[in-house]
Amino acid sequence: MIENPQIPTGRFAPSPSGRMHLGNVYAALLAWLSARSRGGRVVMRVEDLDPRAKSGPWTELLMDDLRWLGLLWDGEAVYQHDRLDLYEEAVCRLRERGLTYPCFCTRAELHAASAPHASDGTPLYPGTCRGLSPDQVAERSAGRPPAWRLRVPEPGDPAGAYAFTDRTFGAHRQELATACGDFLVRRSDGVFAYQLAVVVDDAEMGVTEVVRGRDLLDSVPRQLYLQDLLGLAHPAYAHVPLLTAPDGRRLSKRDRDLDMGELRARFGTAERLLGHLAFAAGLAPAADPVSAERLADGFNWDLVRAHREDIVPAPAARSPR
Repeated sequence: MIENPQIPTGRFAPSPSGRMHLGNVYAALLAWLSARSRGGRVVMRVEDLDPRAKSGPWTELLMDDLRWLGLLWDGEAVYQHDRLDLYEEAVCRLRERGLTYPCFCTRAELHAASAPHASDGTPLYPGTCRGLSPDQVAERSAGRPPAWRLRVPEPGDPAGAYAFTDRTFGAHRQELATACGDFLVRRSDGVFAYQLAVVVDDAEMGVTEVVRGRDLLDSVPRQLYLQDLLGLAHPAYAHVPLLTAPDGRRLSKRDRDLDMGELRARFGTAERLLGHLAFAAGLAPAADPVSAERLADGFNWDLVRAHREDIVPAPAARSPR
């Protein structure tokens, strides 16, 4: 593993597909506390690669909500749509080494062919297009543009087995060939894949620790593999418990579950909301109002680890007017 000697640097990486909900705020708070408690930096990246999540009115709301919470970042925000040259360069480097190949499989075909990936619904890719001849590639390209996949080592090859220790959920090990198979680095519509973009961005922005929701825990080995292929440092990872709605559903921007508009109305002040989250995370003995700066003074990942089960937000009364 490549060591990263830089100053502790965390990041906010919201997608402007809707207003932040309580789970987004929870992850952002812990990312901010982890970096600031050690005198580190926090950088802001707006993940707007997907045309369905282009920067618009949600971006300013995201930033306004973070400022209201007191979770300020260092420097100017960066936008993924401005960084396409960086992603193109990374894909070209992989392609020049023969590590990528065109794939013509549709999502429907993949879901029909295999069981979905355990955490994010991505099917285990069976290697359908891995051995296509140049003539077959040319023939299929005439019908539709291909996606591009990254080859992973064969089953049993130690180069494709990744072990890491998450700061919250402990030791994990995954073999890429049996967990996900060859995975996308660029979609058929030309959009660069999440795994590639975040690896390039985190390295270029000097990120040394990634704090995000537990639903992305299984993506770490793919990112470690990309980092190794591109000669990039490995950041530390901490995946935080997911917050669920009272009926057990994951919180969703689409459903406007406990979004920041509702939360600001219900709690009235940032300190009340932060106190609620600090208590849920095990960082405070009670849900008393508290500022982010105060929480940073006593932040410790051991406290979060002891409260790592998924959390159902408790109802909160509106603050008196």
